Amino acid sequence: MVKHIVMWTLQEEVDGVPAKENAAKMKEMLEALNGRIEGLRHLEVSYDIVAADPECHIVLCSEHDDAVALDHYQGHPEHQACVAFVKTVAASRKVLDYVI
Repeated sequence: MVKHIVMWTLQEEVDGVPAKENAAKMKEMLEALNGRIEGLRHLEVSYDIVAADPECHIVLCSEHDDAVALDHYQGHPEHQACVAFVKTVAASRKVLDYVI
């Protein structure tokens, strides 16, 4: 199994929409992928960050059957629709993938 962790900092505001609202939209969009992409076992998102170093505003943790399933998830059209939105609101991104 492969765990995929992504941490973003968000722009304070995009087109008049504050970061907190964009974080909520990201959470809704990304968590809607559960059960829709083969090989994606589970995906959760939180913007209620207790502590982070370096700072982040929103985090995604997902589990995939294997590296091939992670690649499939990343290229999947429904995930790419989320990526398109995230790129408009994110200021930075950090990612970590590991095998368990």
